[in-house]
Amino acid sequence: MTRKNSGIVNGALEEISALEYILLGDLLDLLEESDGDAGAWKWISQVLDTLLKMMPREFELQDEGGYLEEVLEEQPNWQGHVRNLYQERCDLLKKLNELQVRMQDSQPLHQMRRIAGELRHELRDWITSYIAHQRHERRIIQDAFNSDIGAAD
Repeated sequence: MTRKNSGIVNGALEEISALEYILLGDLLDLLEESDGDAGAWKWISQVLDTLLKMMPREFELQDEGGYLEEVLEEQPNWQGHVRNLYQERCDLLKKLNELQVRMQDSQPLHQMRRIAGELRHELRDWITSYIAHQRHERRIIQDAFNSDIGAAD
């Protein structure tokens, strides 16, 4: 990837990450307000739709040159960690999609009320897991570059 393309990719990733951060905050707020409110669930559905459209693009940009390739260049023996993070990321996207489908399948509103508490709990858990995953990605990148292989005097 050229330096110019790298800058474009990084800029796009920053924009997507910023929007994702806002959407996750909005989603948490909406979940607090959603108790039986059809309008809140409509907005939750729209936020989920947006996340499900954005996240594959974000992952595609992150994967240019290989997922966490910079980590593997510094620490080739961390392949297992990187593979586990990649799988976790795929599982998180799949779980969000499943939650969205369950939410859509529970329409109309009277059916939504029946599973609203469960969905609210599962969406909060998903957000917590996704944020933890992002932190783990950042931590493994930092650790790879800050790892001291063993300096000799």
